[in-house]
Amino acid sequence: MESQVRGGTRWKRFAVVMVPSVAATACIGVALAQGALAASFSVSGQSFKVSADYIEGKGFSQYGAIDTGKTLDGKGAIHPVAVSAFADARIQKMCQSVVTPGIPLLGSVTLQLTAGDSSDPQKQVAAKNLYIDVEDLGADNAVFHDMEIGVSAGSMKNPPMKGGTEQANPNGFGQQASSVELYGVKQTAWATTAGTFTLPGLSMKLYSGTKECY
Repeated sequence: MESQVRGGTRWKRFAVVMVPSVAATACIGVALAQGALAASFSVSGQSFKVSADYIEGKGFSQYGAIDTGKTLDGKGAIHPVAVSAFADARIQKMCQSVVTPGIPLLGSVTLQLTAGDSSDPQKQVAAKNLYIDVEDLGADNAVFHDMEIGVSAGSMKNPPMKGGTEQANPNGFGQQASSVELYGVKQTAWATTAGTFTLPGLSMKLYSGTKECY
């Protein structure tokens, strides 16, 4: 089955039913996951924004979970997320930004990273076994192939839910597709893990003040 969706969604509550327009992109600073979700590590007190012109992914799955961590002032925090996963992903013109507020004598500072700004697939960002913990996602258009909605999260295969954590319910709601194409992606995320993450044309810059990807 093929489905096309326009627009975006906001994850206000963990109980919100996920819709096919929610999907994934990538971020910098990825680490190999050793058993669990991205939530297998304590997430930082800062979410980050990511944009991409185009994403092509194979082996897509998605399910709900909770990330745990601390705020910037050291208090405990939990974040309801939709974990979007790809067996393989290719990303054109990726941008990631994170703003660190209130640095003494400097004020806010933005770290911005860009990569894969090419129409040549061989020069675009590539990732394998990519898991993204998404809080907020929008896309101009999304096309899903062989979509299955309402799958038990623990039985998904495209790729499967990672084991070894109580942060996600294996009997909870999940969805999967053999492949997906996304256009004009903008998202806010708390964490990303990947088996491999390749960034051609990598550029990282610091800006005084706020200079986010979108």
